[in-house]
Amino acid sequence: MLINENGEKQGMVPLNEAISTANKASLDLVQVSSSDSEVVVCKILDYGKHLFNKKKSNSSSRVKSKRSNTKEIKFRPSTDVGDYNIKLKKIKSFILDGDKTKISVRFRGREILNSDMGLGLLQKLRDEVADIAQVDQEPSLEGRQLLMVLSPLKKK
Repeated sequence: MLINENGEKQGMVPLNEAISTANKASLDLVQVSSSDSEVVVCKILDYGKHLFNKKKSNSSSRVKSKRSNTKEIKFRPSTDVGDYNIKLKKIKSFILDGDKTKISVRFRGREILNSDMGLGLLQKLRDEVADIAQVDQEPSLEGRQLLMVLSPLKKK
């Protein structure tokens, strides 16, 4: 069974004639059906272009599935208002782009004794982005860091 370059069935054609038809069209003769089937189906096409399109479609589907990135923003318990506002804008842009955002508050030395300052900072941050983000991981103390993870709200 031969299928021409336009996708039309030509019917049962001898192998020599199918090869000559493909050569006249400057294309390749490709076996489409498995070799153990009763009727061998061959198609006339540009095999290089076929491989390129197949590879392109596979890579584009892979790129779409990897979209969920995690970005990180670091704070200190004594972060000033100006720096806080700049980092807040950056967090909002990450979330609006569809990325998860990990927010960490790092403590040095004796600052760990006042970990409630960092907790207050994260709660304030959570309240300010509540309209565009949800909390994936509640604030938790891991070593000398207080961590919280935000992700974009699910679309309804």
